[in-house]
Amino acid sequence: MDETGVGDELDRRVAEAHAHYAAIRPLSRHEHDRACAVLPGGNTRSVLHFEPFPFRVARADGGRLVDLDGHSYIDFCGNYTAGLLGHSPERVRDAVIEALGRGWSLGAVHTLEADLAQLLCQRFASIEQVRFTNSGTEANLMAIGTALAFTGRPGVAVFDRAYHGGVLSFGPDIDGPHNPLNVPHHFRPARFDDIDGLPELFAIGDLGCVLIEPVQGAGGCRPASVEFLRELRDRCQRHGVVLIFDEVMTSRLAPGGAQQRFDIRPDMTTLGKYLAGGMTFGAFGGRRDIMAQFDPSQGGPLTQAGTFNNNVVSMSAAVATLRHEIDADTLAVVNTRGDGLQRRLEQVFSRSGLPMWVTGLGSMLTVHAEDDRLLELYFHAMVADGLYPARRGFMALSRLITDDDVDLLIDATERWCAAW
Repeated sequence: MDETGVGDELDRRVAEAHAHYAAIRPLSRHEHDRACAVLPGGNTRSVLHFEPFPFRVARADGGRLVDLDGHSYIDFCGNYTAGLLGHSPERVRDAVIEALGRGWSLGAVHTLEADLAQLLCQRFASIEQVRFTNSGTEANLMAIGTALAFTGRPGVAVFDRAYHGGVLSFGPDIDGPHNPLNVPHHFRPARFDDIDGLPELFAIGDLGCVLIEPVQGAGGCRPASVEFLRELRDRCQRHGVVLIFDEVMTSRLAPGGAQQRFDIRPDMTTLGKYLAGGMTFGAFGGRRDIMAQFDPSQGGPLTQAGTFNNNVVSMSAAVATLRHEIDADTLAVVNTRGDGLQRRLEQVFSRSGLPMWVTGLGSMLTVHAEDDRLLELYFHAMVADGLYPARRGFMALSRLITDDDVDLLIDATERWCAAW
C-alpha cells in the first residue's frame, strides 16, 4: 500500500472508531452537547477533551471510573499524576470531613499549616522552608518570582516541550511560537537534556533562575540524564543562578522526589498534584536564605496573597496523605510496576513493527506514535476494552492499579497490534 493508501486507511479506521464510540454513549453525547452551550469546547480543562466527545463520569470507585452510560474503565490516566491514591482514599476523606466539622473559611492561620510544612521539609531535602498555593501552576509562578527577586536578574531559563502550568508552556521549537497565554517573563528556552547547549545558555548574562522538570510530564515523559542535571546544577552554582526543580509530577518517583532518585539537590522545589490526596494543592520552597524574602522579621520585601493558600481542605488532606497514605514501600511498588509496564509495552510495539514507542520513568510513561492517527486508534481501542489512558498516550499509575490490570492493558495492546 502506498503512502496515500496508508493515510486513507488510517482515516477510515479513525472514523469507524469514532462512530462505534459515539453509538454506545448517547448519554455522554447529550451531556457534551449541553455543556458546549455554556462552556467553550464543552469543558473547563482542555486536556480532557478528545474526539468525538469525552465520556462523562458518573462515579469513581477505587481505581475505576464509570460513565453515564454504564461503561467502566480501569483508570491508567491517574488524573495526570494527581490520582496516585485512587479516587477516594479513605483516610484523606475522613481527615477532610473532620476538618470541615471545625469550620473552613477561616481568614486566619491555623496549626495544619505548620504540620504540613514540617512534613514537606522532612521529606524533600532541598526544602528548608515552604509556602503554599492552590496549584502547581501557582507554585511555579511564585518560585520564579521569588528566584528573580533573590538574584536581581530577569532571565528565566526553560526547556523545549516543558509544561509548568497553563501559563508556563513551551513547544518543541525553542525559538517559538510558544503558548500565547504564557506570562510575560524574559524566557530563555534551551534544548532539554542537551549538555552541549548549556554553555550557550549560561553565556546569557541575565539568567536569574532555571526551571526544569527532572522528567518532563506533558512533554512526553522524557527523563533528563543524570549527567545533564549534574552539569546544570554545577553551572547554576558557579553563575549564582537559582535552580528550580518542578516536581509537581515527579515527586512521586521517590519518597524525596526525583531529586532524591537522581541525587541532585536544587535550590528550590515546586510541588502539587497527588500530595493533597486529590484535593487542590501546590507548594514552593527551598533554601532558607531564598525563602527569607517572605519573612518580615528579617526585612523580607516579598508578600504572598492567596485567599485559599491555607484552606483547611487541602491542608488536612495533605497532612493525612503524608502521614498515612504514602511511604517508601508504596512508591517503590507503584514505580516498579510502571517500569515493568513500560518494558512490556516497548516489547509489544517492537514485535508489531508499528512505528510506536514508549518513554517514561517509574509510574509515569507515554506511548508515542509516528502518526498521531495511530495514537488516536490506540486510545480508542483501549477505551473500548475498558482501559483509560490519556488521549495523548500518557499514563500515570495509581497505587490501586494491580498486576492483573497491567496484564489486561498488555493483552489489549497485543490484540490491537495483531489487527494490523
